[in-house]
Amino acid sequence: MALQKGDFILIDYVAKVKETNEVFDTTKVDVAKKERVYKENEPYEPKLVVVGESWVLKALDETLLTTEIDKETTVEIPADKAFGPRDPEKIRRVPLKQLYAKDINPVVGARIEFQGRTATIRSIGSGRVLLDFNPALAGRTLIYDLIVNKKIDVDEEKVGALIHRRVPGVEESNFKLVIQDKILTINMPEETFYVEGIQVAKRGIVTDIQKFLPDLNSIRFVETFMAEPKPEHVMPVEDTSSVEDTSSVEDIAPVENIAPIEEAKTEEPQ
Repeated sequence: MALQKGDFILIDYVAKVKETNEVFDTTKVDVAKKERVYKENEPYEPKLVVVGESWVLKALDETLLTTEIDKETTVEIPADKAFGPRDPEKIRRVPLKQLYAKDINPVVGARIEFQGRTATIRSIGSGRVLLDFNPALAGRTLIYDLIVNKKIDVDEEKVGALIHRRVPGVEESNFKLVIQDKILTINMPEETFYVEGIQVAKRGIVTDIQKFLPDLNSIRFVETFMAEPKPEHVMPVEDTSSVEDTSSVEDIAPVENIAPIEEAKTEEPQ
């Protein structure tokens, strides 16, 4: 069955440069390590894509409309539909001492920040460095070997996938979701309390849900903090024979901190 615009899908892929067969991106951890493109803090797992939303290259997004679930597909994307042709005007030589002055130790192939722009070091010689300010994959034909693992149809699963996209460092199953009377309640796990930028992530979650699940009228984030147990009052050993033991451990009472209801808006997110 063909996919349609707006479908939620999970895909795995290996992306490489056609001219060199060099892998530059993948969702598979074993491939990333084998091809030496592994990044320590990068999540290696099936990628959420909403078809037609340009969450991947436009040419790849368009191909998804004719891709079947669980069928391996190879997509070739020419340079003009990927990162564009290489512009010779964006290549320049600079004195090596200018890089040293900025504490940059130049290495051929390295990507560096120079004068507010990102550049690739193409060559070093005669006291000068050749910097290429084109995108790293400009002028390259790209090959994507991909498979659509799953199409998500249930609203709760869509919400979970959107949350995981914004907060990838926390297990999706740790978020407890309840949809009742067009109100979505998201119970936040404790580990999210310490995630840097969590408030920005929550705003992004709200924006996504308002766009893709417009029937929900409001969204609530619930954060529950558990009070620490008070220590037992233990009488000294020598007095236990004559003093009645009335000590006890107080029950741990949950204290709820419920974020204000964020009403769904009708306008499109920026």
